[in-house]
Amino acid sequence: MDYVLGLAKNNRLKVEIADELAQAKEQFHETGTAARVYKDFQYKTLKSWSRARRVIGKAEYLRKGANPRFVVTPLGKTQFDARDVYEQEYYARGDMENRIKEQQLQLFADRTSCSTLRANELRMWFSAVAYTLTIALRRLGLRHTDLDKAQPQTIRCPGYS
Repeated sequence: MDYVLGLAKNNRLKVEIADELAQAKEQFHETGTAARVYKDFQYKTLKSWSRARRVIGKAEYLRKGANPRFVVTPLGKTQFDARDVYEQEYYARGDMENRIKEQQLQLFADRTSCSTLRANELRMWFSAVAYTLTIALRRLGLRHTDLDKAQPQTIRCPGYS
């Protein structure tokens, strides 16, 4: 779902959420844990966008300091508030990309080194089946254990980290 796209930060965007960053910093110093404050606003680039669009700024403050992030979306405010757009829609996309990377790097879905198309297709099928089994194992067999969210490599080789 491409309803939410990351937006490169710039000085104009940072100024837009300066108050929220200060608020997140204050919350961080009070609690000692990461603090996030969201701001919903209209924004238009100086040259490339034909009109203003809905942008959500995440003013986050971590142990390492300020971590401002921005997304642009056509989703209306009545459908999703700023926090929901960022945490449910945008995070889900990033999580999906992490799962794809797991399959590519840990279950060999990045290799198409066979000499025929059919052999490479079979290799991808094996990888997909292995990943499906890994998901089922985490969901059913490893539920409520330290490994219920483990990466495939950790499940395959428990001493590996």
